[in-house]
Amino acid sequence: MKIVVLGLSITSSWGNGHATTYRGLVRELVRRGHEVLFLERDQPWYAAHRDLPDPPWGRTVLYATVHELQERHREAVRDADLVIVGSYVPDGVRVGEWVQQQARGVTAFYDIDTPVTLAKLERGDHEYLHPRQIPHYDLYLSFTGGPTLKRLEHEYGAPRARVLYCSFDPELYFPEPQELQWDLGYMGTYSDDRQPSVQAFLLEPARLHPQGRFIVAGPQYPGTAAWPANVTHEPHLPPAEHRRFYNRQRFTLNVTRRDMIRAGWSPSVRLFEAAACGTPIVSDRWPGIESLLVPHQEILLVDRTVDVLDILQRCGEQERLRMAERARKRILAQHTAAHRAEELEAHAAQLLSGVTA
Repeated sequence: MKIVVLGLSITSSWGNGHATTYRGLVRELVRRGHEVLFLERDQPWYAAHRDLPDPPWGRTVLYATVHELQERHREAVRDADLVIVGSYVPDGVRVGEWVQQQARGVTAFYDIDTPVTLAKLERGDHEYLHPRQIPHYDLYLSFTGGPTLKRLEHEYGAPRARVLYCSFDPELYFPEPQELQWDLGYMGTYSDDRQPSVQAFLLEPARLHPQGRFIVAGPQYPGTAAWPANVTHEPHLPPAEHRRFYNRQRFTLNVTRRDMIRAGWSPSVRLFEAAACGTPIVSDRWPGIESLLVPHQEILLVDRTVDVLDILQRCGEQERLRMAERARKRILAQHTAAHRAEELEAHAAQLLSGVTA
């Protein structure tokens, strides 16, 4: 297939989780013999933090304006078998309408932020998607599964809503010998709705467990943030450093945004990456998490600060390692980038052959 992807970013992972998802997906699509063109809006904040300026899979082209996109890439969009528009693409409504007008093949909206998108639509916020566009995308590919898929079809008129979870790259994420440096770590860009959980499940345990060692990695935390003495803050950690980061933790914390907790079935890519590295995961609760990892056997779910302290102080080393290995096996069997490329290929092939699920 000829595939065109219009996504937020593949060249820069700064402050977003889209780039790592697109990198794995594009690489695996190319390995499966597809021709992929990735079109990315050239934004100054990503230009200053490009950790993969020239992706080695397929072809990546930056464009400065929607007008430039339309003038230079009309033929590629028109002739593609599959055109994908991602969430948070700048001027996404305008871009999406243009794609729907020009494309002759299958069109798909790839929502890497489904619960956030739906919350924005409820508020009348059409930053990158308008409700009128949804029925005109042949596929609505969603990072969120479960009941949200039916909601997209029944309430918003999506012809076919299909889950396409995030994924990880097993060539980049795996266990490796490292000296354990932290008892608990967390990676994530600052957000107001996640911060109370970061506070309850990492910062407060750090204050109550002064002999423990903790780390928070991620940008955009307020300059006034007060970090306990035993908490290290790393403002940005490029993907090349993620494996080493996970392998130096006894446990890693997974914290979910409020909209994603409400929707459920919305795993973070960090959850898959950590599990692939053999690092045990401590997570907040949300509907559907047990469909991905088995509580108490493959993942530890917490509700209160005391739950985290109990894990840090009471979980033995053998138990910790057994849990990590069980989670790693599960993730490897179901959630690699190769799995996602195969799923996407199958969805598109059904439509291209005139057969719908």
